[in-house]
Amino acid sequence: MRPQRSMISSTKRRLFPCVLLFGAVFAGHCADLAAGSRRPHSRVPARPHVDVHDIASDAAPVATEFNRWLDRLETSGQVAGLAVAIVKDDQVLLERGIGYADWASREKVEPDTVFRLASLSKAFATTLAGMLVEDGLMQWDTHVANVLPTFALADDDASSKLTVGDILSHRVGLPHNTYDNLLEQDEPYPLLVERLSEVPMACPVGECYAYQNIAFSLIGDVTYALTGDFFYHEVEKRIFHPLGMHDATYGRDSLEHSPRWARPHRRAGRVWKPFMPNETYYRMPPAAGVNASLRDMEQWLIAQMGGYPDVLSPKLLDELHKPVVETPRDLRSTPWRRGRLLDAQYALGWRVYEYAGETLIFHAGAVQGYRAMIGFLPKRRFGVVMLWNCESVAPSGLLPMLFDRYLGLPSIDWAGLGPTRMSSVSGGEID
Repeated sequence: MRPQRSMISSTKRRLFPCVLLFGAVFAGHCADLAAGSRRPHSRVPARPHVDVHDIASDAAPVATEFNRWLDRLETSGQVAGLAVAIVKDDQVLLERGIGYADWASREKVEPDTVFRLASLSKAFATTLAGMLVEDGLMQWDTHVANVLPTFALADDDASSKLTVGDILSHRVGLPHNTYDNLLEQDEPYPLLVERLSEVPMACPVGECYAYQNIAFSLIGDVTYALTGDFFYHEVEKRIFHPLGMHDATYGRDSLEHSPRWARPHRRAGRVWKPFMPNETYYRMPPAAGVNASLRDMEQWLIAQMGGYPDVLSPKLLDELHKPVVETPRDLRSTPWRRGRLLDAQYALGWRVYEYAGETLIFHAGAVQGYRAMIGFLPKRRFGVVMLWNCESVAPSGLLPMLFDRYLGLPSIDWAGLGPTRMSSVSGGEID
């Protein structure tokens, strides 16, 4: 029943980690990379701690206030187009689009406008993997080499130890964002997977966190080997359809054939100019291949908060959201994280933060011309999803502003919306 709506020779080996780092930092438009960094103009206050007595007893007024922030963002011209939904329990408290799906034609952003999700796609991959675990087709500790015999890392020991859980929690032992730079130079995914055996290990398998897109996408190959069906078909029939995600698809062709879809935009003086979507990260469906509308993502958010136990079981959700590896860099990566996070870890396709004492399940995504964020407080079943079709950092600051307001924390203008009664810290980087 649909929930109620109120809307990478020895010399080369020694140099390779440096090449990878250069590529990860400068290649640009990498899925889930930072969208830029602006230093705060005012001091970030000491991290506060939630007082349960200050948490909003009624989330509706919080959504109403958030809507006013959207009014200000819309008039500021800082985004081409943006779609936002706020959910409490199984009810959509706010569903709104601002700006344009296409500035050239003035097509507005609507709830059924389809956006690229970038790295928000990873949670769909881990959820499907969890379903295969529930089916008994594999376990989280299943060794990848047992399913994909030709797969290899730099040494035999690493190759034999790598598990499904390791690839889905970014504990492969490779340097950060291995080969993303080559992917962006149009190197095919299968070749890059084969060349992972040339990359010196940064640490032993399972012992350190380093974000990956290519290695993560091995779950697609594992899925095909175990089920005999394409990865995206499995996601469609086991997740999209049961959850009523009617606009959700995989791939650029599907995006462009959607009845309504958001074109990516770039700044051109004081206006936004649409351009055609880049194919690059679509070549790795598990890591960054999903397209979805706001309406779809409302259902996904509700499901991740436990609203569809017949599709995503409580046991599965607990496994997906359980912290696996520490990500201390997250604690200082952006102003709002420095000001609010007490702990940061990665689970299976999700980041798990301790937000002023409250657990926050979160992920962000970034590809050329698109940004996306999703976050929710599982204990409160309160969350938000935002999709936008440009590389503005402003909307990302709205997420912590929302949680601050709901949790009764000091008000900070993390989005840099302008003069307010709130303290202002500009620069709400994407991730």
